[in-house]
Amino acid sequence: MTITQHSKHRRRQVLRRGAAAVALAAVLGGIAAPAALAAPAAPAAAARGALISVTPLDTLGRDQVVAELATLGIDPGTVRYGVSAYRLAYATVDPQGRPTTATGLLVLPRGGPHRLDLVSDTHGTLATRDDAPSGGAGYNRLTPYLHASAGRAVAAPDYLGLGGGPGAHPYMDTRSAVTASVDMLEAARTAAGRLGRPVTRDVYATGFSQGGQVAMALGRELSRGRSGFRLRALAPMAGPYDLTGSEMPAITDGRIAPASAVFYLSYFLTAQNRLHPLYEDPAEVFRAPHAQAVENLFDGNHQVKDIVAALPATPQELLTPEWAENIRDPRGVLAEVLKANDGSCDWKPAVPVRLYTSGGDTDVPIANARACAADLARHGVRAKIVDQGPDADHSTTAIRSAPQAVRWFDSLR
Repeated sequence: MTITQHSKHRRRQVLRRGAAAVALAAVLGGIAAPAALAAPAAPAAAARGALISVTPLDTLGRDQVVAELATLGIDPGTVRYGVSAYRLAYATVDPQGRPTTATGLLVLPRGGPHRLDLVSDTHGTLATRDDAPSGGAGYNRLTPYLHASAGRAVAAPDYLGLGGGPGAHPYMDTRSAVTASVDMLEAARTAAGRLGRPVTRDVYATGFSQGGQVAMALGRELSRGRSGFRLRALAPMAGPYDLTGSEMPAITDGRIAPASAVFYLSYFLTAQNRLHPLYEDPAEVFRAPHAQAVENLFDGNHQVKDIVAALPATPQELLTPEWAENIRDPRGVLAEVLKANDGSCDWKPAVPVRLYTSGGDTDVPIANARACAADLARHGVRAKIVDQGPDADHSTTAIRSAPQAVRWFDSLR
């Protein structure tokens, strides 16, 4: 989760259309490139993970990757190669299991071994569809570049309803985030092979904030052996693994900054209400004058700065008394929803796990990582907690942790 990890800059993308697009279409057997951010249409009988289209995005040399990482202060010490980036559209399923489509970012190193291991890099909270990895710039594009420049292929799903996917994003619906991520891996495998850079079965899973939780849940799914991929390591960063026991209590007791708490609560409750009957009228949950505006703010088209400007400053100003109490002591449907999206760490990984976090995080407090480590310990798994320190806020946790995760992945080869 984050409201601070949005594009700090809008750098000019190096779009390779024209001759490059023609050459790519020939390599891919005539797969058409969709218009930017258009919702792709899947064949009626397309299998999950079927590749629909590929669009070339960036081609950067090594020095260009280093320069881009420097714009956010990301350590470039692991950069060995330039990168080529592509936007994939693929078939997947929605939260009800019905066929739909999604998009994501595939990044390949310009060098390194011919056959590549694969990194799944799952992003944090995004309310604006264009900020997804395949659609925008900033951190959500740069961490895939960081991992790819070290010599691995990277699959970064946009999730449902973000990037070029149709509909609203089912925010914090862990199950659909996992299906979209698994299917992105399959689409990435197909595309990489056709681009002449085949991938192995090995997957290194990482992700930040919301994506940290998704990475843990994705690891559990891959460990079941049904996907054809083999989990090698887990390196989630600042994930809200424990909504019931850590994240919601931190909203109530002030460990989460009020502005962040308002943003997350508004987004979570409106998104989950599309999936579960939390309320019939937003006025049951949100105080006037916000009740009639909140749901429209999270339509995927509003910029974060505009959403924040339209919301109140504190949870007390946002929620009705009844729902303020429901957040303090979840019950009914809300308790069921939280439970359904908890438990991403309640399993036994057969691979090494590192949990990146920080004591200074006021968006996803360190209690989440400690709860995750405790869940894993009950299964006999010892996960190392990497604390970036009391001076590291949510954004800084990501900036410090991502290069460390790359180095750790390198050490496991």
